[in-house]
Amino acid sequence: MNKARLIPILIVIIVGIVLGALILTVDKSPGNSPEQAADNKTMQLEPNQSNTGPRGGSYFSDNEFGLELTIFEQGVPPQFRIYLYEKGKALPPIAAKVSIALSRLGAPIQLIYFSPEADYLLGDQVINEPHSFELVITAEWNGKTMRWKMSQVEARLEMTNEMLKTIGVEIQTAGPAMIQSTLRLPGEIVLNPDRMVQVVPRLPGVVIAVNFEIGQTVKKGQVLAVVESQILADLHSQYIAAQKRLALAQTVYEREKLLWEEKISAKQDYLAAQLALNEAKIASDLSSEKLRALGVQPKVGLQAKDLTRYEILAPISGLIVTRTIALGAALKDDVTIFTLADMASVWATITVYPKDLSLIKIGQKASIKATAFDVEGSGIVSYVSPLIGGQTRTATARVILDNQDGRWHPGMFVNIELVSEEIEVPIAVPVQALQALRDWTVVFGRYGDYLEARPLELGRSDGKMVEIIKGLSAGEQYATGNSFAIKADMEKAGTSHDH
Repeated sequence: MNKARLIPILIVIIVGIVLGALILTVDKSPGNSPEQAADNKTMQLEPNQSNTGPRGGSYFSDNEFGLELTIFEQGVPPQFRIYLYEKGKALPPIAAKVSIALSRLGAPIQLIYFSPEADYLLGDQVINEPHSFELVITAEWNGKTMRWKMSQVEARLEMTNEMLKTIGVEIQTAGPAMIQSTLRLPGEIVLNPDRMVQVVPRLPGVVIAVNFEIGQTVKKGQVLAVVESQILADLHSQYIAAQKRLALAQTVYEREKLLWEEKISAKQDYLAAQLALNEAKIASDLSSEKLRALGVQPKVGLQAKDLTRYEILAPISGLIVTRTIALGAALKDDVTIFTLADMASVWATITVYPKDLSLIKIGQKASIKATAFDVEGSGIVSYVSPLIGGQTRTATARVILDNQDGRWHPGMFVNIELVSEEIEVPIAVPVQALQALRDWTVVFGRYGDYLEARPLELGRSDGKMVEIIKGLSAGEQYATGNSFAIKADMEKAGTSHDH
């Protein structure tokens, strides 16, 4: 072949080589690399745009790579578990690095990191209830960084302030409070022995009238019973005779005094009359005092037709708790025929167990509540027995209760709460703010126009306030008052559990 024909062929070959090289160079440029383009890509899924994975969790994918997010809480505290996939096939947990930024209402962002565990990645933190949050998931795989967003709502309601006011809900701020540590013990209402009086007749005699029964209330001075007493008749007779002798002695004295002053009689006659008058006065006073000692007015005998009639009067106002008198009975002067109790004051006797004896002090405040009736009161511990009963193995304390209105009845069983100490706790809420939701004890936190359940760990309580150990921070707002209405609306809306 001659040279003239070879030259065009060589030129065509050279041009082809150059063009091929240029094409390869353009295809490998950074701007057109699919792998590099994937490196810079961030997937952002709006809420509820994730799919369901093989294990029932939320599935997120970016072309070949995918991950499934689950919350595992069977027998353990809730934790995130992540399963990795490539083209739908399971990957080992070391194939990717994953982290989650979790945000809740009223709380700082929670960063969660994952480490390989069996065939999944396990989060390093417990996911507290309720599972209501927003997530940003970051995954690094094969040199690529991918991100997804998702949100989940649980135990949350939207209610305006006007709506809350309408249903009787108040918003308060969590903070410190005084908690009274109380000791609860059983007890019984008994009569106050210091306000009880035993009635005795003071004179022997025969009963002719009984005016009151056991359980009746009497006023001071009312006639309880009437007795015929011969001794009383004798005392009346002595008084009447003494009065007559006194009157005679007074007349003789005045006459002798006049005669002595006119120099008609001797002075010794005047002095003798004066002595007789003084003796008559003494005898009169003595006979009247004997009657007064029996509660009888001396002058009554001067007008009475029946000198044997003896009226036994109520010495105090109160309740008749015993009666041993009957019509026709012959009474001795020292036998108790009635027992009266002033019900304006009663005792609450407390059964104190040995382990609690050191916690009860005289002067301690006590709250008393009847077990069978809606009756409450308060008082002060007035006595603590230092001795423990040999049979009951308990000691006794008592509280004096005011009973002017008659609400306490002897024999009533009561519960007594004693304040053993009073301490300030960092966070406390009213007991009425607590509600039972699922298996939680919650308050409903207030965040803008939202209310969300906050499961709590509780501490000490005095029945009015309860200490919050975990679940609510100082300064957080919460609902109280008619918070049950919030619970009812939440359960009706079906938002109490959404995962």
